[in-house]
Amino acid sequence: MTKETLNIAARFVVLILVQVLIFNHINFMGYINPYIYIIFIILFPANNNRTLFVFLAFLLGFCVDIFSDSGGVHAAACVTIAYIRPIFLKFTFGTVYDYQSIKFNQIDFGSKLTYFSALIFIHHLIMYALEIFNISKILLILQKTLFSGIFTIILCMLITILFSQKRK
Repeated sequence: MTKETLNIAARFVVLILVQVLIFNHINFMGYINPYIYIIFIILFPANNNRTLFVFLAFLLGFCVDIFSDSGGVHAAACVTIAYIRPIFLKFTFGTVYDYQSIKFNQIDFGSKLTYFSALIFIHHLIMYALEIFNISKILLILQKTLFSGIFTIILCMLITILFSQKRK
């Protein structure tokens, strides 16, 4: 195993544990929940095997579903954002993505915020729509998506800033 593979595996396990042991128990005002585990999908290396990546996204969501007893909503949302991620990588980073040379710790804050926000809001919208699954509660779905999404974006940006490795 390479060092990068071990780092990815460690990040996978740590994010699941932190999510289910800490962040699943945070519930601000009854409907604001952070889901920082999706940072694994957001920061996964762009040049890896796509089939493996979608499978790992499913596994990540499935593990959170098991611990949260949420019936597959996390797995569905994770697989969706893993599948559509190349579109957002190309939209946000353009030609840098074409050459698969994205280094997330070296991109500017605005591009990173745009990329994170798009994937997090899509993840949350799918997850809450499947969780509530009632068109008459569309305002509740949008409210939960907006506020939990903002909270998740703030936490994910802070985590990436705190744990980014500046290479010289």
